[in-house]
Amino acid sequence: MKRYICSIIIGMVVILSIGTYYVKVASSASSFPKYTFKTLEGSDKELDPIIINASLEQGRLYEPLTIESNQTTYGSEKSYFESMSENYDFRIERLIKEHRSFMRGKDFIDSFYEDSDFLAYASVNSGFAKSGKMEAEFDIALLEKKSEDETSFDIELPNQERIMNIDVRDVQLVHSKLQVLTMNDVNSNDEKQTKEVHLYTIDLANKKVLSDKTLLSETFKHPNQVEFEMPIDVAPIQSNNMILISLVKGKYNEDGSYEEKPNESKLLSYNYETEKLETVKLSKKEKDSYDMVRGGYVDGKNLYLIEMKSDNYHIKTFDLSSQKITNDLVLDLAFHKDEQYFATIKNGRVYFLLGNGMDSGGGKTYKPVQLLIADLKTGKTLYKGETVMSATNKKNDKKFGFHIDDLKVK
Repeated sequence: MKRYICSIIIGMVVILSIGTYYVKVASSASSFPKYTFKTLEGSDKELDPIIINASLEQGRLYEPLTIESNQTTYGSEKSYFESMSENYDFRIERLIKEHRSFMRGKDFIDSFYEDSDFLAYASVNSGFAKSGKMEAEFDIALLEKKSEDETSFDIELPNQERIMNIDVRDVQLVHSKLQVLTMNDVNSNDEKQTKEVHLYTIDLANKKVLSDKTLLSETFKHPNQVEFEMPIDVAPIQSNNMILISLVKGKYNEDGSYEEKPNESKLLSYNYETEKLETVKLSKKEKDSYDMVRGGYVDGKNLYLIEMKSDNYHIKTFDLSSQKITNDLVLDLAFHKDEQYFATIKNGRVYFLLGNGMDSGGGKTYKPVQLLIADLKTGKTLYKGETVMSATNKKNDKKFGFHIDDLKVK
């Protein structure tokens, strides 16, 4: 009997402690300011799909917050389950809602492919044997949406004894075959390092790897360095015939600093239909601004580049077929060299957030964050606004800092 009484007492203490915690959290969060966007131009309905993750700074205190549909929610206001679920990519959340059974244990957006008929998945499960060599296999799954039939199987990764690390970066379904593009770190018996880009073709019907094609391979030795990078894909799970890969070369200097070699770096395209790997012909201006190129946004047809010139931000559209700039939009937003920008492209719009400024002494400034939404073809401003802060304690207004972490659009 005493054992049951003790259990009841412990349970009550836990419940009271949790209740006390949430009361304190609610009280604390209620004293924080709320951030919303004041509309300067356009319709505030344009704010509906926007998610901004940020943090409030007050002295040494940093409190995470989210602005969604123009409403502020602090991390301490969320329940345990809400805090856990927000770690999911919102695109993954959609897939979970629509295909809950299929999505169990799958959570990396680059591993998915989706069209109107199929949802496909490819990842690599790996570990190391006692010998120190990698043991790895593909985890493959396919959902036929109409019939809701699911197929899943594992296949041994070819030539896995060569591989130290492997990351899946793109998945496509081409002529009923699954194409899985990966970036691999390869074993080396000397001081040299080797990095490769591979394309694995998987026969879904017969559950086997048809081919392992090495698209790119670079071997180098310290102080030299090579990286393969990819511009930001604005629609990573949709069908795309073409993918872009940046080959970035650099070296470490004697003082430990790192210096890139833009003249030796290049941008390449791979076409899944034609199976051709080609160097993208950039103009001298784009070559001289290689950071702008590899930091661009791609949708399978165009590469969108952000350039700062003539005191304004520009969005350039680089057509991947003709390999020419086909559009140059001037955004109605003044360029500030000391302020950081966040951008994304979706729904035929460019979403541009300007904030996180620094003053001349290197300290943070707390100016309002500016948001611009413009039509991607015409450049017409659809929305323009800036953050305003409403605080319960007006005396503390100037003590709060507001720091942007990222911008997402549903």
